[in-house]
Amino acid sequence: MQSLILGQSEHGKAVFANRNFKKGNKLLEFKGGLLTKEQLTTPDIVNHSLQVNTNTYLGPSSDLDDFLNHSCDPNSGVKMKKNQAILVAMRTIKKSEEITLDYSTTMDEDEWELDCRCKTKNCRKKIRDFKYLPKEIQRNYIRLGIVPQYILENLTLDRQQI
Repeated sequence: MQSLILGQSEHGKAVFANRNFKKGNKLLEFKGGLLTKEQLTTPDIVNHSLQVNTNTYLGPSSDLDDFLNHSCDPNSGVKMKKNQAILVAMRTIKKSEEITLDYSTTMDEDEWELDCRCKTKNCRKKIRDFKYLPKEIQRNYIRLGIVPQYILENLTLDRQQI
């Protein structure tokens, strides 16, 4: 049985849990090939790429990782090791629940933003780079270990407040 399945949400295609997951469980590994910022040439490539370093992205894979939707109140986050990106559960996820992540947790480019349609209680209305997130949300994501090093290096947040 597959742990994750493709289904439909109100926003279109989406990824759903096909079993229960505990906090910290690995959900999937992003599989796209490495691209530079200059290779992000079409909306499809841009919209299905994940930033993994200052000028490096994992491109579309035609697999489940291309269909993860954003949420301002996500249940998963990306942990990175070099150019490898692993999606992990940030809390308990129940079978049939949509898998979501906060796109802002990997963004540090100032070139892409999107109106948010997640409709969560804490929706920020815009999906933008990590540095524009409210400081308390930044600190929470840093504590959870889902903020990549290339963002932390450029962040102006008082480390003692983390």
